[in-house]
Amino acid sequence: MFKTAVIGCGVISHVHIPVLMEMENVHLCAVCDVDPSKKPELPEDVHFYTDYEALYEAEKPDVVHILLPHYLHYPVSRYFAERGVHVFCEKPAALNGDQLEEFIQLEEDHPELKIGICFQNRFNDTTIQLKKLLDSGKFGRIQNLFALNPWARDQAYYDAGPWRGDFQLSGGGCMINQAIHLIDLMGLLCGPVKSLKGTALNLMELSTDVEDTAVCRMEFENGARGIFFATNANGYNNGPILEVKTDQAVFVIDSRRLYRQYEKGNRELICSDEALAGEKFYYGSSHGRLIGKFYRAIEENTDDYVHVRDAQLSNRVIDAVFLSGKTGETVSLQA
Repeated sequence: MFKTAVIGCGVISHVHIPVLMEMENVHLCAVCDVDPSKKPELPEDVHFYTDYEALYEAEKPDVVHILLPHYLHYPVSRYFAERGVHVFCEKPAALNGDQLEEFIQLEEDHPELKIGICFQNRFNDTTIQLKKLLDSGKFGRIQNLFALNPWARDQAYYDAGPWRGDFQLSGGGCMINQAIHLIDLMGLLCGPVKSLKGTALNLMELSTDVEDTAVCRMEFENGARGIFFATNANGYNNGPILEVKTDQAVFVIDSRRLYRQYEKGNRELICSDEALAGEKFYYGSSHGRLIGKFYRAIEENTDDYVHVRDAQLSNRVIDAVFLSGKTGETVSLQA
């Protein structure tokens, strides 16, 4: 039985905590948040703290889930890892590529621990099935990817969590906070990015210093090309769209469904994802699968989970879009 603690009681904790409460091999011993008003309704044996160091000293958990603002992901993960605690950290793993390298080094320095990153959409049915189809070789090589993340975030969203609109604390806006999952899936399906040209901008007049819109054109190392477009300026939250064109077929993930698309727009449904309940239905529903896989990796001492190093592509792509937008030039992502 794992003693597990949750650090951070924001919106995403309402996804993690129910999963943990249902797991037979997990005892949720404590939660922590600096704001006591966020104390969730939990059994009496789940203790509440406002300081994660005090939580550690009192509880000595086996595993922690880091569900904090972005700027705290790496330092708080480091605090627990240096004390021998397994870490499951929400995305993004780091504010930027440089900090991610420090996180990767932390992972390498502690091979006795599991440090996992929450890219749950890798385990959606649609993603799993699409990757199988692409890896089969039956449809030839990937020629092109098109990715669209059309979400809506207004001033009230940033006012509710001011760190979200502060670049130094968040690492960015629509790319690192919302569309990072889509960037991650592009890399998962097509491999490393060779270079890109893009820009980040603002279409809305909000009191933030983070982008609400970003676009880039990618060249992948395998020869494929990609177009990525993300915005928080849409009028409503719509599910991401990911289209993959191969030599012999076109596949589309749209509204949590995977299709094979034929000429004249005809589509054949292949499979569907289960939607999250409530207003966050568009998040992706595979937290339970990913969390379960992480705990099995601890039990069985395997590498079968999402590592810190797996977050490298998404952080590097985001950094490159910002740099390309400033210079107006194509940016190489090759070492």
